[in-house]
This record gives sequence, C-alpha cells and structure tokens, in this order.
Amino acid sequence: ALQLTESGGGEVQAGGSLTLSCARSGEMYFDYYMGWFRQRPGKEREGLAGITSDGKTFYEDSVKGRFTIFKGNDKNTLYLRMNDLKPEDTALYICSSGGSSRWEGSLALPWFNYWGQGTQVTVSS
Repeated sequence: ALQLTESGGGEVQAGGSLTLSCARSGEMYFDYYMGWFRQRPGKEREGLAGITSDGKTFYEDSVKGRFTIFKGNDKNTLYLRMNDLKPEDTALYICSSGGSSRWEGSLALPWFNYWGQGTQVTVSS
C-alpha cells in the first residue's frame, strides 16, 4: 500500500516560515495527484493545496500567495512552503494522495485515498 510520511513541523513565531515534507513510498500509481490538508483544533479537515502528476497546482483561496506546493526532483517527495504564518495556521498538517483519472483539482476529501499521520505546526503570536 502507499505510505505517506510527513515531517518538518514545529513551532514558529507569527510572520515566520516553514517548509513541510511528505515522503511517498510503497504502491505507486502511474497517474496520481497529491495534496496538503490541515486539521485545526475543533474544526474539520480542510484542503489547502493540490498538485497533479505533471506539476499543475491548485490552492484554497485562504492560502494563495502564502503557501506553495511543489515536488522534489525525485517526484516522490512533496513539499509545502508556508510563508507569513499566522496563529490561525496552527494545525496538524497532513499529506494525502489520490489516483482518480477524473480529478480536476478539487480539494474535497473524498478525492483522496491515502493519508499520512500528519506533522504539527504551532504558530505563536
């Protein structure tokens, strides 16, 4: 089965930056997409950004211009660069992957089949 392992979380002051990583291993799709989600305390999991197998990116409006999703040269590592972090960005950040041929960039949860355990990001004011 596909495995996703996140890293790079931590505590940062407001206005700071972090880059999260997600290593993908195990079962591989020929055509797949990946995404970053977060779960804030007491709130539902929400999609932040997605990327197709050939690098096309999609963003949720609230993080456009602050967050950047990209892949490493090996294509098996996913990153999320987060700038200008705010206390409300405090959350568990989770990497995900899916393989539907009908995906067109939606960040709705049902499109994504595999989930990592997450990495905690805490932004202090």
